[in-house]
Amino acid sequence: MNDERLTVAPTADDTDDPSQEPERPEGPERGPGRKRRGPGPVTLLLLPALVTVTGVAAFLALGGLPDPWPDDSDAKASTAADIDPSYVPWLRKAASACTVLEPSVLAAQIDQLSGWSDDSDDLSGQKGIAAFTDSEWRTWGKDDDGNGHASPRDPADAIMALGRRDCSLAEKVTGLRTEGRVNGDLVELTLAAYAVGPDAVTGAGRVPAAAKTYLAEVQALVPRYEALDREDSGGTGGPAGALLTAPVSPLTITSPFGSREHPLTGVTKLHTGVDFAAPQGAQVVAARRGRVVFAALTSAYGNRIVIDHGTIQGKRVETTYSHLSALETSVGQTVEAGAPVGRVGSTGLSTGPHLHFEVILDGYYTDPRPWVVPDGV
Repeated sequence: MNDERLTVAPTADDTDDPSQEPERPEGPERGPGRKRRGPGPVTLLLLPALVTVTGVAAFLALGGLPDPWPDDSDAKASTAADIDPSYVPWLRKAASACTVLEPSVLAAQIDQLSGWSDDSDDLSGQKGIAAFTDSEWRTWGKDDDGNGHASPRDPADAIMALGRRDCSLAEKVTGLRTEGRVNGDLVELTLAAYAVGPDAVTGAGRVPAAAKTYLAEVQALVPRYEALDREDSGGTGGPAGALLTAPVSPLTITSPFGSREHPLTGVTKLHTGVDFAAPQGAQVVAARRGRVVFAALTSAYGNRIVIDHGTIQGKRVETTYSHLSALETSVGQTVEAGAPVGRVGSTGLSTGPHLHFEVILDGYYTDPRPWVVPDGV
């Protein structure tokens, strides 16, 4: 609350200088025997109300009481836009492929291209949030999230494909600028090359006029996503480009997220997490601050811990730690990122000591790698 007091400059009637006292109007003098009459009953009733109404009106005219629930719409507009949190690690991973690209720029591009909608444009043939045509997708598309198929309608695949395309363009314009064939900011030149092609940028020697509208639209959206560029965005102690602290160290992946044949059962199904190689008894730590909601022995996962990290931009995030040799936390306990929670083991259906680590987003398993590993190992 603002403690600044409202002050009113003195007027002629407020001055202490007796020489400035206003003249009283002349009138008949009262005789010494006459008593001054007091206010009548009507005046006694109406005067306080009139004074109150006048005072309230003046107070409101000066601004009135501060609003206890101020409208923070402007403040909200200046913060990061509310995007699906599952997109964040992919934006960071895609941007990490080259030094020119930032996650905020990539996010602003997608916002400008589709408004984060995966609807297809029947006239142009563009599909997904990054608006790829079929021919463009054949060049840039891959199955980056390991779910068995590459699709422009898969947000993770689309984000990574757009990052590859942008980084390729950034490499071209960097070379052109080094050769002295173009001038300008590398990010602006990269976006211009995306909009009109590197040949048009080369011909103009700078950002061509035909690309300026697209460039301006993307640049206007970048401030909405600048929080994605900060290492502390997401409130974890993890490295830049990752949202979660590594649960074991070093991170050595022996079995990634995705469809696989189980080494013991022989059944082919989704491997719901990532297996990190680690020696028996190695320390396992919490990947993010949260509350332990499960810590017990299970038949398949062995000793298993589940930590609820609350909601991130409207999505509930949980992490799990399985096949542990020992549990070092209990249900209901609040743990900080990096706090010890257990020890690596081989309990349950396991072929040897390792940590099976999962990220669950709103009840669905998602690939933990971009959440934890900034370089996409």
